[in-house]
This record gives sequence, structure tokens and C-alpha cells, in this order.
Amino acid sequence: MNQEVLKKNFERHEFETSFFETREQAATYLQAQIRGQKVAFGGSVTLQEMGLFDALSKENEVIWHWKKAGREMLVEARSAEVYITSANGVSKTGELVNIDGTGNRVSQTLFGPEKVYFVIGNNKVCPDLTSAMERAKQIAAPKNAARLQVQTPCAKTGVCVDCNSPARICHSIVILERPSNGMEVEVVFVDEEMGY
Repeated sequence: MNQEVLKKNFERHEFETSFFETREQAATYLQAQIRGQKVAFGGSVTLQEMGLFDALSKENEVIWHWKKAGREMLVEARSAEVYITSANGVSKTGELVNIDGTGNRVSQTLFGPEKVYFVIGNNKVCPDLTSAMERAKQIAAPKNAARLQVQTPCAKTGVCVDCNSPARICHSIVILERPSNGMEVEVVFVDEEMGY
């Protein structure tokens, strides 16, 4: 992971950045930054692999629809002061790419919380926006479809065919080039493979 290039390009795009060698170091950092707040999580294998829900629940009210399912949890997450998620693809040139089915995850990264954190493993960093988009569609989406056990072609083959399946999980693609006006967004880079 080229920390110098990522820092330069993401900060040029008005994102805050932080860098860690391990997921444990990143989790400790987030615990120190977030105390006594209402925190919501987007669907993220990265956050699950970090054990971040349990870590942050010690001193915060944490909402995650993976822990308590239902639309009411998605609605409740809208009132969080802090939102934490990951991205499906990240460009070295300074863009974050996410594909979403329900829209809850991408909407929270665009408007609402006082602070948004994206936690990014080194496996998600791509040379440019085109390859970050390709990664989101051809790697992250099929793996998430298989994890969710939906009946889509990519869940079976591991390859996106831009299907029209009723079970399709790819409804919205958001490219975040800069934080929305009035939002504070920090990209937490971890030099380990995490998530899809």
C-alpha cells in the first residue's frame, strides 16, 4: 500500500486519512476516536472481521442491521452521529466506489452523520477509478451475493453479467469523489486484506 500516494490524493479530494499496519491497530484507533456516541454500521465484512461492533459497543450505542435485522434498524441508523462502513473498490487517485441493494449504506455516506469512516483493507485499493469500478462489480458484488445466498448468476459463477434477476443486489453504484458539503469523512487504510 503506497501510503504517500493515497494520502496525497485522498486529502487533495478533502478526505481525512489515517493509516495502520493491522486491523487491531485500526480498531484501537476508532475506539479512541468514538466515545459516547450513537454509531451505525453499514453492511461490511471488513467491520465484522475487525470485531468492531463489540469493540465500539463498550462505550457507544451501536446500531447494525446485521445484529438485529429489520427495516426499523435501517431507519434507526439514520439518526446516528457516526457512520462506519467500507467500500467495494478504492482508487489510488482518490475515489471510493460502493454498490448497494437497499441504498441504506450509500445514502449514509452522502448525507446525515456528523462523521463517516470508511475502513479499507489493502485488497480493495486499485490503480484508478476504472479498475475500482471493475473490482466492485466483478469481485465484491459476486462474493456478497454468494454470502447472502441470493439466486443470481454471479452468486453461482462468481462473475457479474449485469443480470436482471429479481434477487439482484446491485441497484445503486455511488462514486464518492469528495465528501458531500458539510460532511467529515475519514478513510482508514489498513495494510491487510479485509472483506470483499
